[in-house]
Amino acid sequence: MVNLVMKDIRLGVNPWFFALPLFTGALMLVPGWIYFMVPFYFCCITVPNMLGGFKSQNDLMFSSMMPVTKQDIVKARVTVIAMLELMHLIVAMLFSLLTFRLYPNMMYYFFSPNLGFWGLSFVMLGIFNLVLLPMYYKTAYKYGAATTASTVIALLFAGIAQWIGIQSPRAHDLFYGAGVENTVLQASILGAGILVFLALTWLAYRMAVKRFLRVELL
Repeated sequence: MVNLVMKDIRLGVNPWFFALPLFTGALMLVPGWIYFMVPFYFCCITVPNMLGGFKSQNDLMFSSMMPVTKQDIVKARVTVIAMLELMHLIVAMLFSLLTFRLYPNMMYYFFSPNLGFWGLSFVMLGIFNLVLLPMYYKTAYKYGAATTASTVIALLFAGIAQWIGIQSPRAHDLFYGAGVENTVLQASILGAGILVFLALTWLAYRMAVKRFLRVELL
């Protein structure tokens, strides 16, 4: 399993994508920005280029010649994707701590980078995985439709969540009002978001394995 993960990293993941979280995370320092865009850049930049790299390296044929199961191939790929997602989120969360220090009195129209917001970001990436992985593993080769659909769905979730946060009095109080100062409540939202991310990613993995088992590898 470890060897498969390392193979995926060396063949399909350009070293630039390990540095990218530092650049996208630095966007957290832009005051009052749409912070959902920071993890969203992973969806529309890293994943299409990474899957394109696997295709150009003919990774599917190479993996099929290794003494591993299809399930292990999918598990390694999901592990790499989840690892990069966590890198993007953790680095961005660290930058957000500096954001609060730089702009202590900032009035936010869009979500501020509090713990509850990061819970929503985890949910967004979980939904992204749920759409991406089963679609991609229908062939494990063609990635255009899968990356487009998953990116659009993730963007729709972010837009709807932000709209509800602005328009709904209850959600507005939770993310802009008194709820922001309730650390236990915010941590609970973050924890729930992480659990949803794990559950959706696991479900995506199971669905991807079932579809990949039907793929004929020549």
